[in-house]
Order: sequence, then C-alpha cells, then structure tokens
Amino acid sequence: MTKIGLISLGCAKNLVDSEHMLARLRDAGYAITDDITEAEVGIVNTCGFIEAAKTEAIETILDVARYKEQGKLRGLIVTGCLAQRYRAEIESDLPEVDAICGTGSYENIVDAVRDVLDGKKAVYMRDMAAAALEGERDRLTPSYTAFLKIAEGCSNRCGYCIIPKLRGPYRSRQMEDVLTEARELAASGVKEIIVIAQDITKYGLDLPEHKRLLPELLRQLCQMDFTWVRLHYLYPDQITDELVDVIAQEPKIVKYLDIPLQHVSKRILRAMHRPGDRDELTALIHMLRERIPGLVLRTSLIVGLPGETEEEFAELCAFLQETRIERAGVFEFSPEEGTEAAELPGQIDDDTKMRRRLIIEELQSGVIDDYNLSRMHETLDVLCEGWDNDSGLYFGRTYADSVEVDGKVYFASETPVKPGDFVPVRMENSLGADLEGVRVGGSAS
Repeated sequence: MTKIGLISLGCAKNLVDSEHMLARLRDAGYAITDDITEAEVGIVNTCGFIEAAKTEAIETILDVARYKEQGKLRGLIVTGCLAQRYRAEIESDLPEVDAICGTGSYENIVDAVRDVLDGKKAVYMRDMAAAALEGERDRLTPSYTAFLKIAEGCSNRCGYCIIPKLRGPYRSRQMEDVLTEARELAASGVKEIIVIAQDITKYGLDLPEHKRLLPELLRQLCQMDFTWVRLHYLYPDQITDELVDVIAQEPKIVKYLDIPLQHVSKRILRAMHRPGDRDELTALIHMLRERIPGLVLRTSLIVGLPGETEEEFAELCAFLQETRIERAGVFEFSPEEGTEAAELPGQIDDDTKMRRRLIIEELQSGVIDDYNLSRMHETLDVLCEGWDNDSGLYFGRTYADSVEVDGKVYFASETPVKPGDFVPVRMENSLGADLEGVRVGGSAS
C-alpha cells in the first residue's frame, strides 16, 4: 500500500480538515504513516493567517521536499490557507510542490494523490463556499479529546484579518449533522469535546431558521456522555442572556470562555471594524463573572495597529489590570496584504510593537501568578495527559486550561494514572504558567 504522510499546521479548525482528508485517503486504500520520512506522498496542510504562519508553512514545505532526494517521497501536496492565498506564487516559486488544493477542495485530496503518483502536476481550487462540511474523520488528537467544528468560514470582516478571503463566508453545519458526529465521538470514548468555529456565537444565523442555535446545541451535547464541553470562540457582541444561562447551568460546560477582544480603545476597535469600547467590555466581563461562578477567561489582543497611540495602549493595559483576565495571547499587528489595516496610515515600527507586546506579557505574567496562588491547597479535577520523564510526574489540565495554549498541572500519584483519566489533585506549588500538586483520594474516572 502506498504510504501517505500529513503534517497539519495552524489552528484546530485546520486540524479537523486534516482529519477529514486522512479519512478520505484511508477509504481510498492508502496507508497513513506518522513518519514523513517513510511517506511516498507528503501533504502539508498549511496556515496562512499571519507572516509567522506563512514562514513556518514555507519552511515545512521545503523540509518535506528534501525527502524527494533523501527518502522515498515521490510527491508533495500543499493544502490549506497558504495554498488558497498564494497559489500562483507556490506554482512559480516552489517547483518542489506537485499539487495544490485550496480550502474549498479538501475532498479532492485523493485525486491529487493519484495525480502526483502518476507524475502529473495538479491544482484543485474550487469555490471556498462549496467546501464539504461533512464526512468521516481520522482523528489526530488523543482518544479522550476531540474538536467539534460547527461552522466554517467567517463573515465578520475585521479590518486586520484575511480569514474571510481564505475560508469564505460563515456557513453553519446542520444541527442534526453536528449531533450525529458528537454522538459518534462520545461512543468512541471522547471525554472532552471542544466546540470550535471562527465564531461559535453566530451558529445558526445563516441557516433558514435564522436563529441562534448555540444554546440548544449545547444543551443536547450536555446530554451525551462527555465529561467536559469546552467552547472556542465567543465574540463579545454576540453573547446573549440565554447563552450565559446555559453555560452557567450546565455542569458539563467548563467555566472557561475564550472571548477574543483584540483591544478596548473605541477608536482602535472601530478601525478594526469591531464593536464595543472599554466600558462595554468591562461590563461584559463583570456580568460574566457574576453569573458564572468560577469563570476563567481567555482572550486575544493585538498591539501596534496603525495609529495606536501611547494613550490607547495605556488604556488597554489599565483594562487588563482592572479585569484580571486570566489567560491572554498578545500579538503584534501584522500588516497582511489584502486587508484594510495593512493600508492604514500611521504604521508602527517593529520595535514599538515588540515593546508593547512585552509589556502586556509582563502584566499577564503577574495575573497568572496571582491566579495560581489563588488555587493553592484547592483540589481540582485534572484530565491526565501523560507522564513527564524530566520531572518524574504525571501531567494534565484542569478546566481552566485548554489544549496547547494554556499551562499544565504536574502531579504525583501513588497509584498509576492513564491518559484520559480524571483525577482529583490538590494544588501545592506554582511553576510560572503551570501548577504542581498531589493526587488525593478517589479513583481514576
């Protein structure tokens, strides 16, 4: 059997696309290998969101291409957002690439593999809005955790963001299709389901019912055999009272919300084509904390948008000091071609952007320290993810830690623990972004 190797870059939504492609390849009779050096056809599913992601994608493509001379590789296929955005440049500047599939053409991956095995160059670039939303998946996540993508694309049109041009407009999946997939995941042993889309709060608004369907979807997911239901991402202007009530009342929904704010200065937000201001966002966070006990928040922020003044940056810092958002990813503005913000006057130099990012990161480091100290001697359920040889401890995550982006809990246990077990751990030490503790009474679940 011909061996196929796939490297998935970028976000969780891209990972789900990779899983769909692997299932199609498996159904077509190909063998899947985790070792790219053993592959006869290599696939790189790329991200093309910002400059750093583009650089990583190109470097990965070139790394894989070397196996054409050094290994068994007969063909190289590039898929995903970089392929969608830079098809012509890939064709002209990367002759190592044998086939390209855009974000609307994942279902053509078997055709692309057959083409390259026949020695042909191929490009599949269907309409993004026609991309298949359904299909089997060969999951790349651990057996106990899975992503559930409920929509594709984005229609928010933020001034700095290229996603709508890479993924097309927002398209919700039919709820019954989502629930069918969720039931299959639960039956397979998944304990943590992570509901994802570019904006899950708009789920259903583009369907004929034109209703916000997320609260009802969550109620039904909570009836299934999951332990944790985690939510990524909720846009601040789309959070309704009904949604807050569901999150607060359903014990399976982890009290951890990822709400991308990007900034709080009203002028900067309007330049981004985003609503709200500092007062409105502060009120939202206070409301959420009041109505959802134990809530932990994550957000993403952009510093250095063209024209951002020192006063506007100081306003963002003051907001963070006041609201004490527990987790924050801060990014320097990247002037992406094809976006409105890239053409704005008042572009800010790299040194200033870096300085502002480092200031935010230092502020957040203090917030994380305070949060970890607030958890000392508290017992929390931890989802075990494995054993760490360096520390001689197990490691895992609490409800307050999402996959890859947050810290870990390292813990000792007198009895063996398996990945996927939930165990009670008493927190005894803070290790920067991480916590250390000891397993206490009770058995693994």
